Amino acid sequence: MRRQLFYIPFSITFLLFLIIFVTFGLSFLFFGVIISAFVKIGFSIGHAFLILLLSLLGSGINIPLTTFRSDTPVVRDTYIRVFGVTYRVPVWHVTRNETTIAVNVGGAVIPILISAYLIMRFPSSLLLAAAGVLIVSIITYSVARPIRGIGIATPALVPPLAAALAAILLTSAVPISDCPVDQCRVVTAYAGGVLGTLIGADLLNLGKIKNLGAPVASIGGAGTFDGIFLSGFIALLLI
Repeated sequence: MRRQLFYIPFSITFLLFLIIFVTFGLSFLFFGVIISAFVKIGFSIGHAFLILLLSLLGSGINIPLTTFRSDTPVVRDTYIRVFGVTYRVPVWHVTRNETTIAVNVGGAVIPILISAYLIMRFPSSLLLAAAGVLIVSIITYSVARPIRGIGIATPALVPPLAAALAAILLTSAVPISDCPVDQCRVVTAYAGGVLGTLIGADLLNLGKIKNLGAPVASIGGAGTFDGIFLSGFIALLLI
């Protein structure tokens, strides 16, 4: 008599319900963390929810800016058959590649506007925010790598970690009398994460994109929670 050692102790219906419940629960938890991060920098819960909603909707909108064209040499094999013998003849071709540069509304435009709003709302934090952007830009540029057929890739946690550390060190080393430490720190962290990633990963590497063979290079456009959006968000959570 064979004993069944492996079996599911629940019904299939209950198991499906449990999977759906966990999926939605984690999603709401993640969105709740994002909303709390925006509340941390001075937005109301309603405004934070509106920003999240606009980011979700805007993630599907890419605004084309320009098109890069480049000529790429390609060696292709041509086969010629003569008197029953096939010869492989390499032929040199030049193909023209076109890469459209676009900016994503949800992943780039909205985070940039939030950074500008924070700096205008707290103008005393401008110098520290600019220093944070500079530091994150340099670090991000040093680790960004061009990937053929895709674009510019950056380790996901490097920009937000750099932004958070820069904000903590700058606000501790260079205190500003009319700028409270907590206020300056969140503005510096968010602006550094967003603008530093934009400059270091995207703007400083625009010259490399046209030779990567990617049909479209969308700044912040691999989805709502892409590099620029995530960098600012994670930087807020780390401080």
